[in-house]
Order: sequence, then C-alpha cells, then structure tokens
Amino acid sequence: MTDAAAARAQGLLRDHRDSIDRLDAILVYTLAERFKQTQAVGRLKAEHDLPPSDPAREARQIERLEWLSKEADLDPEFAKKFLNFIISEVIRHHEKLQK
Repeated sequence: MTDAAAARAQGLLRDHRDSIDRLDAILVYTLAERFKQTQAVGRLKAEHDLPPSDPAREARQIERLEWLSKEADLDPEFAKKFLNFIISEVIRHHEKLQK
C-alpha cells in the first residue's frame, strides 16, 4: 500500500469513527429520554396501583420492533434481544417504584 493510499484509508477510517461517535451520542441521549418517559409511566402505575409490566404491550412492542428492524436492515434477533433488555430494565424500575 502506498503512503497516499494509507493516508486516504486513515482519513476514511477517521470519518467512519467520527460518525460512529455521533451515533453513539444519539443512542445515549435517546435512551435517556426513553427512560425518562418510562419512569413517568412507572410513577403513574405506582400511583394507581397498576402492575409494573404489561405483557400484551411488551409482545406488541417486540413484534413492532422486529418489523422495524427488518425495514431498517437490522438483524431482528439483535433488535429483539435489545428491546427485551430495555423492557426488563423498565420493569425493574417500575417494581422499585411500587415499593
């Protein structure tokens, strides 16, 4: 590989990594906003003595996310695992609010 080609590859690599860093920031802020909303839901459920989980909604959300992931060309199994993790964290937070 020539010095020019290596320099070009380094520049492209830097650009990709910069984009990844921006996307990571978007993910973190998006997750933070999502958890703010689910905390509000958890407080509402606790105030009205509603169960911390809603299996029917969770199943609909997983089905919806699988469809979205296919549309976005993202591995549906990865998306399902990711949403299941988020849902389990939300339920854990809701259970804490119920106590």
